[in-house]
Amino acid sequence: MSAPPTVDVAKLQKQAFIDGKFVASASGKTFPVYNPHTGETVCEVAECDKADVDIAAVAARKCFEEVAKYQDGPARRDLMLKLADLLEKNAEEIAAIETLDNGKPYNVALNVDVALGVKCLRYYAGWADKLQGETNPVEGNFLSISKKEPIGVVGQVIPWNFPLLMMIWKLGPSLAA
Repeated sequence: MSAPPTVDVAKLQKQAFIDGKFVASASGKTFPVYNPHTGETVCEVAECDKADVDIAAVAARKCFEEVAKYQDGPARRDLMLKLADLLEKNAEEIAAIETLDNGKPYNVALNVDVALGVKCLRYYAGWADKLQGETNPVEGNFLSISKKEPIGVVGQVIPWNFPLLMMIWKLGPSLAA
């Protein structure tokens, strides 16, 4: 069993990530993150509420309408594979942060959460350039054509005890589509 690397909490981002940048919550409020193992306060992070969700949803919709829905499958696949590679490259640091955040044993965070997150991203990346519609015959000289395509923004609520992998389980199919 290996010990987790030391996490330099001062270098961690503590703001919300909205519209491609880190920002304070709309209310300016923060809340403490506790190390469940020791009970000590790790840091204070942005306390987001409905106003922040609304701002994020508007920004996500704008990005979807202007960029994401026009990005082809191979481009999405390549970006997802790059994300998986970065997660794998930084696995030890990310596992240490997960351990600090939710109290999970480091080896579980490293060998389950991060490792399965990498595999999940790669799995869905493999689908990004293979999603297609259907062509079905109908009465007469006509065809019914359906095309599977993304329709908009999704949101998710992540539990405290499995945040990384739960996030990736939701991001994977969303990004692939």
